[in-house]
Amino acid sequence: MSDNNELSEVFNAKLVRNNIVFDSDIESDLFNKGYGEKNDKKIIFADYEILFLVYIGKLNVLYRKKKLSFHNIVDIFSKTDEKLWTKFLIFRDLRSRGYILKEGFGLGIDFRIYERGKYGDKPSKYVVFAINEGTETDSLEIYHIINKISRMGKEPIIAVIERRGEIIYYKVSKMVFNKLD
Repeated sequence: MSDNNELSEVFNAKLVRNNIVFDSDIESDLFNKGYGEKNDKKIIFADYEILFLVYIGKLNVLYRKKKLSFHNIVDIFSKTDEKLWTKFLIFRDLRSRGYILKEGFGLGIDFRIYERGKYGDKPSKYVVFAINEGTETDSLEIYHIINKISRMGKEPIIAVIERRGEIIYYKVSKMVFNKLD
């Protein structure tokens, strides 16, 4: 499977009852580029994936034959996902660097990250989870998240999203302190 982020053409889709509807051949093309998840015979795309495709100019979303703006789509999707913007920022940043990202394991805002060129060949190596700057975060909760990710055989990475939207990544590991006699 290719992890090439480049899409050669611009795709069109329709907004129908707050869902994006593609032609099935377009769904397959996008899936082969690392977008979407298979669910039975259908491919389901995350809202942040749709936003990214619109953002990079590879997807036009039409509603009643009019093209929706990026901001229109953000407004629509944000009504059902209050963490959408944070997910989009991480997805955009890492996908633009050539990584393939898939939904994480339900630890909050998290993604499985595949090494460049390894998507479809090897399981994900990393799990990134997000913390927004200025948000109160329980250190014990972070400890448990790092533990869960490590037990899965993945490397945990914390993405700290600054107020201006910049992201700083920290590779973390479990550390044990022993009392010296």
